[in-house]
Amino acid sequence: MERMSWPNRITITRILLIAPFVLCLLYLEDERWGEPARYAALVIFLVMAVSDFVDGYLARRFKQETTIGRFLDPCADLLLILSSVILLAHRGTQVKGAELPVVIAVIVVGKELIQIVGFCIVYIETSIARIDVQRVGKWCTATLMLMVLAILASPDLPAALRRLPQVLWWTAAVLSLATVYRYFQMARTFIAEHEARERRQATQSAEQDTQA
Repeated sequence: MERMSWPNRITITRILLIAPFVLCLLYLEDERWGEPARYAALVIFLVMAVSDFVDGYLARRFKQETTIGRFLDPCADLLLILSSVILLAHRGTQVKGAELPVVIAVIVVGKELIQIVGFCIVYIETSIARIDVQRVGKWCTATLMLMVLAILASPDLPAALRRLPQVLWWTAAVLSLATVYRYFQMARTFIAEHEARERRQATQSAEQDTQA
């Protein structure tokens, strides 16, 4: 049995860390454990954000990119981002002074759901599991990661940076919409090219049958 690569181990560890991260968020407004929980959530999220960069770097540096890795990495980002924005926008698990607007959470969650549905449609239409990360999608994910870090760290930010979480969440909202638009373009083009390729193959097959 082939040993699991280090990039995949790091990705799986990142997925497992989501559980203690969510647990910390659930205690954010607890009078006794609120502040320790926020600091713990901040540290855990920072570890996960750094590991997201590390596993990608290792996979490219040592040529250890695998099919399962290309699937697990976006899944880890998806689970982390969804759990973060939903809880940070929910009354009772918000960071006081940096409450994430519900509209931002709706946009981000909607973006992720649209991409999941789009992936399924592309697979149904082409029988190809295509995972193609666009540059705007990478920017969006990076901005969302920074947004969560800024929200969790907001009570400790200097006065000059107090509005940083707001700047980041509106930037993330714009990038989320841009990601959805780009994804629609990519999916439509890919399906059209696949159908055109199938028609050409069918035509060539028919011509060969006729010549035979």
